[in-house]
Amino acid sequence: MTGQRTVGQKEVNARELGRLLETGPFDEALRVAIRARGLGLERIRYRLRSRGTAVSLATLSHWQSGRCRPERPESLQALENLEDILGLPGGVLRRLLGSPRPRGRHSG
Repeated sequence: MTGQRTVGQKEVNARELGRLLETGPFDEALRVAIRARGLGLERIRYRLRSRGTAVSLATLSHWQSGRCRPERPESLQALENLEDILGLPGGVLRRLLGSPRPRGRHSG
């Protein structure tokens, strides 16, 4: 042994999560936070439902893959509960969303 310290996987994950919570993007931060917490999407969905927030597995999957993001008021409420379930500081994921994306025919 040379006296060098080996960095554990949990430490690497915590460092990666901390960086992503600062810089984003939202989907990567959410995905790493879920992995770090060690919960499956079904378990997360169950915990959200027990708090009165119904979110489908497909929606959770889409949020963490970047296919869509929470924008409606109900989704933003779910995001608050999700931050709590994942043990994250309040508002950290919502901040990564930035401004709502333009919608409609003339959005670009």
